[in-house]
Amino acid sequence: MTEKIHRRSALRVGGASLFGLSFPQFLSAAEKPARKAKVKSIIFLHQWGGPGQHETFDPKPDAPDNVRGWFGATKTKLPGVIFGEKIPKLAAMADKLSIVRNMQHGTRMNNHNSAGYYSLTGIPPAIDDQRLRDSLELFPAYGSIVNKFLPPDKGVAGFVAYPHVIADGSVTPGQHASFLGKTHAPLLVTDDPNSDRFRLPELTLPDGLSAERLENRRQVLDIIDAQTDLLEKSALAQGVDASYQKAIAMLTSPAFKSAFDLSKEPKAVRDKYGRTTYGQSCLLARRLVEAGAKFINVYFARSIGGANGGWDYHGFRGEDVPARLNFLLPITDLTLPALINDLDERGLLDTTLVVWVGEFGRTPKISSNGGRDHWPACYNAVLAGGGTKKGYVHGASDKLAAQPTVGRVTPEDLAATMFDALGLDPDLEIRDTQNRPHPISRGKPVKELFA
Repeated sequence: MTEKIHRRSALRVGGASLFGLSFPQFLSAAEKPARKAKVKSIIFLHQWGGPGQHETFDPKPDAPDNVRGWFGATKTKLPGVIFGEKIPKLAAMADKLSIVRNMQHGTRMNNHNSAGYYSLTGIPPAIDDQRLRDSLELFPAYGSIVNKFLPPDKGVAGFVAYPHVIADGSVTPGQHASFLGKTHAPLLVTDDPNSDRFRLPELTLPDGLSAERLENRRQVLDIIDAQTDLLEKSALAQGVDASYQKAIAMLTSPAFKSAFDLSKEPKAVRDKYGRTTYGQSCLLARRLVEAGAKFINVYFARSIGGANGGWDYHGFRGEDVPARLNFLLPITDLTLPALINDLDERGLLDTTLVVWVGEFGRTPKISSNGGRDHWPACYNAVLAGGGTKKGYVHGASDKLAAQPTVGRVTPEDLAATMFDALGLDPDLEIRDTQNRPHPISRGKPVKELFA
C-alpha cells in the first residue's frame, strides 16, 4: 500500500460496502489518476411532463399547420437559428447557450414514469411501463452517484433536490440513492421557496458541544432525536435523520443553512427570477452553488400537467392548449435567462453547468385530442456554462422535428457528459444489491458541446 488510508476517510465514504467497492477495488480506484473536472457544480433543471421542441428550441414555421402549431418563431442572435415565438428572452441570449436538437431515447420510453426514470438516471428500465414502481433494483439519481464519488466539504449537503417529489400516479423512480444507500440520498426539500416561511429547520447544537467536537455519529443522531418536534412540524428536510452527512451540514454550517434564507436576496433579484415556485427554486440553486453543493435537482412541477403542473399538454379534459403554453413558456423565458445571467455576473457560470431537459419531447403532429402527445424520438436539451460552447447548436432534426438528421444524443450520453464535466470517468463502477457491477453511465460524453 503506497499510502496509509485514514480511518475517518474510510468512514466518510461509508466503508467498502456502502462505497460499492471491495477494499482492493477501493485502493485501486484511489490510485487511478482523476479526470480533470470542468465544473464544480451542476444544476439539473428537470422539465417534468416533456417540453415540446416546436414551441421551444426547434420550431418549424414552414411546416404544415398541424405541425407548426399555435405560435410562430423568433430570430436569435445566431444567424439562421430560430426559437419559439414565446421565448424571446432566451432567443436574445442564444449566444450563451448550447442547444441540443438531436436528443433521442435509445429505447423509446413513451410513458412518463419510465421516461422520467430514464431522464433522471441515464439508464432505461427494462420495459416501457407506466406502472413502473420505485425499487432498490433500479438505478440511483445522478446526484447520488456524484455524492458517492465526490464527497462534499464538511458542513455541506452535496446533493440537494426540491421542491417536489415528482410522480405520475406512483412516485417516479430515480429521485434518490436507491441501492447506494441513504447516505447518498439527496437533502430533499419539499416546501415552497416562494413562500415567506421558507427556511431549513433550525437544528441547534447543545450548549458545550462545538462543531469541532461533533465527530461521533451517535451524537448527531441523539441531537436530532432531541429536536424531533421541530422536524415533524416542518415539511422540509425529509429523511435528514437517515444521513449523517446532511445532519452535519445542518448542525455545523451556518453558511449552508443561510443559503435557504431567500429573504436575504434583494427584491429586485427575486423579481428577476419570477415570484413563482420554479423561479425561486432556481434562485435557491444559485445560492446552493455558492454554498458548495455539487449536484442540484430542481423539478419544474410535481405533476406532469394540469393547472399548476408540468409540460404534458395533450389538451385532454377540455384544457386549452395555447392557454396552457402561455403559462409554461413565459415562466421558462423569465427564469432560465435570470439564472444563467446571475451565475455569469457572479463569476460562477464557468464552474457551474446548467442542464435544462425533460423526459421526452412532443409529437410533430397535433393530435386529435388537441395537443401534442409523447415523443421520445426527437427532443431538445439546453446547456449553459461549465465550459460549454456559447452560441452552439448540436445536431439537427428533419423538417417536422420528428427525427434527428445529424447525429444523436441519448440520455446515456447526457449522463456521461455531466459525469465527465465533474471529472468522473463514466466507466466507474457501482454495485447493486446483488453485488453486480454497473458503470455509472452507459453512454459517451458529448465532447463537441465543450469549447
